[in-house]
Amino acid sequence: MTEMVYGTLSVRENEPILPRWWRTVDGWALSSVFLLFAIGLLLGLAASPPLAARNGLEPFHYVQRQAIFGGMALVAMLVLSMMSPRAVRRIGVFGFVLAFAALALLPAFGTDFGKGAVRWFSLGFAAVQPSEFLKPGFVIMAAWLLAAGLEINGPPGRTWSLILTLVIVGLLAIQPDFGQATLFLFGWGVMYFVAGAPFLLLTGLAGLVLFGGMFAYENSEHFARRIDGFLSAEVDPTTQIGYAANAIREGGLFGVGVGEGQVKWSLPDAHTDFIIAVAAEEYGMVLIVLIIALYAVIVLSSLWRLIRERDPFIRLAGTGLVTVFGVQALVNMGVAVRLLPAKGMTLPFVSYGGSSLIAMGIVMGMLFALTRSRPQGELGDHFRPVGAGR
Repeated sequence: MTEMVYGTLSVRENEPILPRWWRTVDGWALSSVFLLFAIGLLLGLAASPPLAARNGLEPFHYVQRQAIFGGMALVAMLVLSMMSPRAVRRIGVFGFVLAFAALALLPAFGTDFGKGAVRWFSLGFAAVQPSEFLKPGFVIMAAWLLAAGLEINGPPGRTWSLILTLVIVGLLAIQPDFGQATLFLFGWGVMYFVAGAPFLLLTGLAGLVLFGGMFAYENSEHFARRIDGFLSAEVDPTTQIGYAANAIREGGLFGVGVGEGQVKWSLPDAHTDFIIAVAAEEYGMVLIVLIIALYAVIVLSSLWRLIRERDPFIRLAGTGLVTVFGVQALVNMGVAVRLLPAKGMTLPFVSYGGSSLIAMGIVMGMLFALTRSRPQGELGDHFRPVGAGR
């Protein structure tokens, strides 16, 4: 049943792969991804020249790199979206093993680039962040374990997936990267809930997360500094949050004008973590509403298809992938408007970042593959009495 996704499309024998893909893929979500990437390039033209000038590079150096990495991400997305759920599962498990090994090796061979958190491998010409590539692999692996645990006489998939999640959270906390650790834990919790986890157990896990946050606050200066800044009654105007908040206020409804924004000259991460502040200042709330609407289309359209899905693995994996995508976008925008503590997450397909762009391309490619419409019999066919004729 892994190969089947809910749908009422007729079977067309010997239909070429591209027409079949176009007929079955989620067109609304796919179009939204391309629009988000286009918006990202537009904002990159405004946000990245100041950084390039500070680093002695060509004005559009980072925009060119974003176009290259984004092109790679979109190619990966399109190729993966044409695969079967079984192929997606195999690639996801293999990718998980590689990314998990890379994450485990970070303490010994990684670098922090002066940011206080060892999250990257420096390759000289580029930097790779293993946690970004671990996301799609982790979701596929966890969904596979959870789905296996639902089978009669199946393995203890729920327990194994929980242990795996806690190990990953621990490795991320060591860096430290509490934002990504929370994202992994939340994504697993949503999948566990969809798999039928008891409410009492989820409540207990929430309490465990709260205890872990208190422990991190007491023992991590990096974590405590961000929480204190978030809880402070006043915002220091010389901090990143202060600059971002002022830019959003200045932008108003229609913005101050293309290229007229000033926040990009003050924020070191204007092209990555705080790209939404650049959008708000130069283009106003009109563009922000459009960006939010595009993310909403992707999330809601994907969930609408997954709600009607009958295969446990596809339902769980798809839910996990769309959760990771949607929550990361929500966190990035929430930080910019000070609804959440600073997390250091990029805005999917909009922010600059090679690892993030390519990893999100993989996430969306897998999601599109799992949510494609495929012919399937009536639901009653799967509940036919034993011994009944075909």
